[in-house]
Amino acid sequence: MYETSLTLEMVFSLAVLSIGICVLLLAYLFQKVTGDVERDERDYMDPLPPLLALIWPLVLLVANSLVQFHSNRYLDQLDSRLQKTGVSYMVNAEQFVAMRYVGALIAFFIGLILIMAVPPKQGTLLILLGLAAGGFMFPLVWLSDTRKRREKQVIRTLPVFLDFITMSVEAGLNLTGAVQQAMNKGPDGPLKNEFNIIMRDIRSGVTRAEAMKRMAARLDIPDITSFVNAMVQAERMGSSMAKTLRLQSEQRRTERFQRAEKQAMQAPVKLIFPLVAFIFPVTFIVLGFPIMMKFMAM
Repeated sequence: MYETSLTLEMVFSLAVLSIGICVLLLAYLFQKVTGDVERDERDYMDPLPPLLALIWPLVLLVANSLVQFHSNRYLDQLDSRLQKTGVSYMVNAEQFVAMRYVGALIAFFIGLILIMAVPPKQGTLLILLGLAAGGFMFPLVWLSDTRKRREKQVIRTLPVFLDFITMSVEAGLNLTGAVQQAMNKGPDGPLKNEFNIIMRDIRSGVTRAEAMKRMAARLDIPDITSFVNAMVQAERMGSSMAKTLRLQSEQRRTERFQRAEKQAMQAPVKLIFPLVAFIFPVTFIVLGFPIMMKFMAM
């Protein structure tokens, strides 16, 4: 009984302390961050998700105060990772680190509210620390999931863009004009944005080969790297660009069908666990219950 009362008193103290800290942060937020929010230029960046836009002032506050304690090497590595996922068009490395701290604070505060509503018998501090750690790691999980979705979209739309580029080159356009036509006719998505960056780099004076190599480095996808290497090699050796593009298009389409066949063959293996864990037991219960009732009635 004494331990329970001590635990509840500690939780209440933590709750009061957290509420006080949140009030102070909000007061400081309205005084100091308003100017930073106005100076946060987002005209050429992707819009923020609704939930992130709601806490964005707090993210800016943390980014302007706590992120300075991180090394430049860590921020550079994180910025490179953001570029590979396409999130760099929405947040930078400092803001992403701030998102992790804000996520930990929000998860900790939500845990306090739940514990005050339904007090556990023990392990209160461990629950709060676990929730805070989960909130701190959640942006990394979201980043990894975004990377996987982006890679799938790029691989899915690559054969379509290659077909447009191939037809344009065979019609007499050069590779730059063919890429521009593919951008105009191709589906929206991350690959179209990357081709747009290629055209912008070429207009700024970067060579076509260097612009394509930059795209391969940003995406870091084997299919894109193979396509870029083939284009650069064909341009350097003076080979037929149309023939090279046709071979790349056929190869990418063949690889896409092979991946689809692989996923179809993996489906029965993935269904084994749901069948054994959920479907088979219910089937045995439905079939065995009448038999068991008859035996019990005898």
